Formats: sequence, structure tokens, C-alpha cells
Amino acid sequence: MNRRRMAWLLGCGLVALSGCATPPRPAEGVNENGPWSGRLALQIKDQASQSFAAMFELRGTAESGELTLSGPLGGTLAVLAWAPGSATLRSNGQTRSFPSVEALVTQATGAALPVAALFDWLRGRNTMVPGWRADLSQLAQGRISAVRHDPQPEADLRVALDR
Repeated sequence: MNRRRMAWLLGCGLVALSGCATPPRPAEGVNENGPWSGRLALQIKDQASQSFAAMFELRGTAESGELTLSGPLGGTLAVLAWAPGSATLRSNGQTRSFPSVEALVTQATGAALPVAALFDWLRGRNTMVPGWRADLSQLAQGRISAVRHDPQPEADLRVALDR
């Protein structure tokens, strides 16, 4: 699988990690481990801007979880799975392994994304990450966005959650 295709698939997955969740529920009904589902988009702004969009389902935590990315007709594009010390990408009948979800994301998108903070954002916790600005003001409407200004290239994450 070429780097651009893998970047697209993983970029979609990371966007999902960065804000793909269902709208917040009352505190007593919050499921800390999802599942979350919806649509996500990631744009990496550089000389050859890259954009990713997909439907997703996310389960688990930043430490151990699974992200399924689907196309507009519902066909599975890729499955990202991670646990302590490993991360895998299954796509097109092939599996690639990485030592961590961070390595998987960095390889796939060409940029580091704050995976642990993304799970917090899904849970409505505005965890601060150097270089990133998350906007959770629309979470009640099922929308999350986050922008990375540093390090370059700039990245823009958008998530629309299923109701």
C-alpha cells in the first residue's frame, strides 16, 4: 500500500480519534469507552495539502482500542487497532504493524496527533495540548473541531457525531 493511500486511511482514523463521538450524555450515562460513530475529516495544510474524510466507529481508549473507517456506501476501508506496545492497520487484505498508536498515526498522516487528548475531547474534557486548540463548544450538537498550529504543517480536524 503506498504512503498516500495509507495516509488517507490513517488520517481518517486519527480524525476519528480526535473527535468522533456521540453527543454527550448525562453524567450518569456516560460510557467512557464509547462506542462513538459519525463522520470525520482531516486536512493537513502543506505544499501538497491532503484531505481525508470517512465514516467511523471508535471503541476503547487511547491505550487500547479499535477504529473502523468506512466509505460513503458503508464498505470498510480500514481497521486500526492498538494496545500497549503495538498498533495495526488492516486494509485491502493486508496488515501493517507499528510499535504504538502514535507511530501508526505519524506514519499514516505525516504528522503527530494527540491521541490521548482526542479521547478526552470526545468525553467533553478540553485537555490542553501544546500547539493544538480544540473547540468543544459544539459538542452538545455532536461536533468537535481541533486545529494544530505547531509543529507544521497545520492540521484541521472536524468531527460530526451520530445522534
